[in-house]
Order: sequence, then structure tokens, then C-alpha cells
Amino acid sequence: MNHATDCHVTPSVKPVDERALRNARSARLAIDGIGCEHCAVRVQNALLALHAVLRADVDADSSEAIVAFDPLRTDVPELLEAVAGAGNDGRHHYRARVLEVGGA
Repeated sequence: MNHATDCHVTPSVKPVDERALRNARSARLAIDGIGCEHCAVRVQNALLALHAVLRADVDADSSEAIVAFDPLRTDVPELLEAVAGAGNDGRHHYRARVLEVGGA
């Protein structure tokens, strides 16, 4: 697979709710399957698609994500499911594991 052409995806933009961030929890996830920056954007978009995710930063070089989320509306297992679902095109396969959870 040519990651430069086969993985292209447009980044999602989600406004940051500063007030909600004050009560957010954070999770640092290790993500298997990221092959390029486009893959990182694909995973980031899947996380941001969850209504309770306030911010998600995915780094292709470290294959890690930092996710801020509302703990009253979602939990870490749902974040892991979102990462796995990011590879729903049949060509990409992602899996996440928790490195750290903090906040609130």
C-alpha cells in the first residue's frame, strides 16, 4: 500500500469547549497500525466523531494519542472502539491500548 495516496483523509475540525475541558479526563493511548500522518488523521477523526471527545491529538511518529473526554458521557473502552473503527475501510487496521488515564 502506498500510504501517501491510499491513506489520504481530510482532518476534522471540532471547536474546543474550554468550559467542558475543565472537567475532562484525559487518556494517553498507544495505537498500533499507524503507518503515516494520514493514518494519524484517520484515527483522530474517529475519536473526534465521538460527541463526548473534546479534543484528540494523534502523533504519527510516536503512534500515540492524547484524548480529552467528558467522563459523564463516554469511557475509555468507547475510545478504544473508536480507534478500531477508524480502520473500517478494510485496508487499515488500528488497535489502541491504554497507557495512562488522568484528570477530573
